[in-house]
Amino acid sequence: MLTDLTGQIERITFRNEENGFTIAKVKVSGQADLIAVVGTLPAASPGEVLEMKGEWTQHPKFGEQFKVAACKSVVPASVLGIRKYLGSGLIKGLGPVMAERIVKRFGSETIDIIENNIERLAKVEGIGKKRMAMIKAAWDEQREVRDVMLFLQSHGVSTGYAAKIFRHYKERAIAVVRENPYQLAGDIFGIGFRIADGIAEKLGFSKDSKLRAEAGVLYVLEQFAEEGHVYFPYDLLIEECREILQVGREVVVQALSTLLAGRKIVVEDLNESPTEFRVDHKAVYLPRFYLGETAIAEKINRLLSAPQAIRKVDSAKALAWVQQQLHITLAANQAAAVRGALDHKVLVITGGPGTGKTTITHAILQIFFRLKTLSGLKAKILLAAPTGRAAKRLSETTGREAKTIHRLLEFSFKKGGFQRHAENQLNCDLLIVDEASMVDTLLMDHLLKAVPLGATFILVGDVNQLPSVGPGNVLNDIIASGRVPVVELKEIFRQAKTSRIVVYAHQINNGIIPPAAAADPREQAGDFYFIQQEDPEKVLDIILELVRERIPNNAQFRKFVKDPIEDIQVLTPMHKGLVGAANLNARLQAVLNPGNGGLAQGERFFRVGDKIMQVRNNYDREVFNGDIGRITAICPDVQELHIRYEGRDVAYEYGDLDEITPAYAVSVHKSQGSEYPAVVIPILTQHYILLQRNLIYTAITRGRKLVVMVGSRKALAIGINNNKTQNRFTCLKSRLGGSLV
Repeated sequence: MLTDLTGQIERITFRNEENGFTIAKVKVSGQADLIAVVGTLPAASPGEVLEMKGEWTQHPKFGEQFKVAACKSVVPASVLGIRKYLGSGLIKGLGPVMAERIVKRFGSETIDIIENNIERLAKVEGIGKKRMAMIKAAWDEQREVRDVMLFLQSHGVSTGYAAKIFRHYKERAIAVVRENPYQLAGDIFGIGFRIADGIAEKLGFSKDSKLRAEAGVLYVLEQFAEEGHVYFPYDLLIEECREILQVGREVVVQALSTLLAGRKIVVEDLNESPTEFRVDHKAVYLPRFYLGETAIAEKINRLLSAPQAIRKVDSAKALAWVQQQLHITLAANQAAAVRGALDHKVLVITGGPGTGKTTITHAILQIFFRLKTLSGLKAKILLAAPTGRAAKRLSETTGREAKTIHRLLEFSFKKGGFQRHAENQLNCDLLIVDEASMVDTLLMDHLLKAVPLGATFILVGDVNQLPSVGPGNVLNDIIASGRVPVVELKEIFRQAKTSRIVVYAHQINNGIIPPAAAADPREQAGDFYFIQQEDPEKVLDIILELVRERIPNNAQFRKFVKDPIEDIQVLTPMHKGLVGAANLNARLQAVLNPGNGGLAQGERFFRVGDKIMQVRNNYDREVFNGDIGRITAICPDVQELHIRYEGRDVAYEYGDLDEITPAYAVSVHKSQGSEYPAVVIPILTQHYILLQRNLIYTAITRGRKLVVMVGSRKALAIGINNNKTQNRFTCLKSRLGGSLV
């Protein structure tokens, strides 16, 4: 039988932002001790008074608790309660200090004044018109959002997502959710099909409803895109949708037909001959990937056939001149790469660490700058890379400015996207893109649109690394098409041969398991170590000790490890488990950046000084997937968290913190394009599903000065012997090669 209980929240001890489950300590009138309250509490904050219905339960560890079945918020009446309520961070613009000032002046009238006579707040020190407007807007929104939250909570939506839904739709939120809850999946980051489907089920939508089937198909295609596929085969897509949606084939086929008619998907026949027609040779694309892939092929073919802006030169003479200028002798493959840059409009240069890609880039730049001077051209020579770290490294190695592709294309959220495009192209006669294996289909499409036909376009990268995080396998497909000249560098040069990192990386790439290295960075000088340990708990302990003490305190490494948070990166194949990214981040934060203050967000906890990674492109903030920064401030009064990225401060509202994640440890995929002074890599047989040669190769080549692997040599062998990389469904190779137009 349900019991009534009214109490004021003293503190929140736990909240899961995913499902809204909350544990709170509540002060109940007449009770000396605080009461433990558990349940789904809509946006509950300290100081708030709740009228609850529920039942008393006995927890085996924590004792008596009140399990909430339903509740509603009541504005607190006491002065103490009002102070706690306003200072809890609930209202943007009010922190504990300002709440204290307001309540000290107005006492129990405070709530009424904010509601009905907010101009009186001007009498409080520190409150001007701007802050007053902020408090008023936040107060009104908070009142409205509670109505929306109570509705959404009753239909399985967490408090964090409810706030996002309200911000997106405002007063239309409830109407939109009732009419088509599947719309949430497309409109709001973080709310996928499964959450929307759960809401729809509670609202009475049937399993085979048309809205559900159409949303389900788009969801499955988006899931495949996250796995790297540009399209998915028609028949395989139907079977996947049937399994996920638990509906008949005809329901999925009808959904595909409706989506096609509405131009929400593209279906392309891949059959070479009408007489050999097969349904499974039809490709289903989301429109943006179809347009991107076809545009890449078209633009590369146009570049290849267009005349060169810079005059033709004798490549042999140019080669002799540049070697004299740089006081070097180029190897045969390096010389071929330099000649290729002069003789071809589009060129791919690929090779592993230590094979001379930087030297070649230097030589090409020298020649083109000389030609530019002789030709009197005003066009620029441009350098770019997919990430900020990769661009910074390219700039450091060449001594010339390099930009991220987004900055090169002058992305502006306010102006509506990339400002460099087909109608406003880059002013360049040479564009070199480093770390080209990271460039996915959509970004390559945007980049090529902005490249003038007269320019020489050179892609430099390591095709043996993992493919891009985003959909496609662009560099690999360009190479495999045979349409673009390719120079592959395999020879390791003398200086690089002294590095175990370089030598072992090449051995791994050739399927050779490196010999046992020194087991401890304290035992002998070197840059690669393997610490044998089969027990995951001991692997975790070793990693913590390495990052906290053994590496930073070693005299050999002090010259390049100044700050263990900044200079040591833990790379892991997995997100879950003892040595997965989530647990490693929590444990590394505890040893590298301990403290009591901070901001709890579900199971995550943020502190000033934390290392953070952005996990989605945010064009408004100009921060992109994979960017790493440090938290510089947490501001409860305005509900903001500030992060510094490459010398630039970016503010996040509390509701947008699902865009970032701790980055003391990151997945190997997320590390692409970056190099770190030191990397530590756990490798265990429990990772076997993800262990493959290019993953291990990519992880090792992220370390510039030091690599320490901790784990099982058996797991290392499993990964190196597994060269069956996941196939990605793309048609770029065929489009470039001419078999598909």
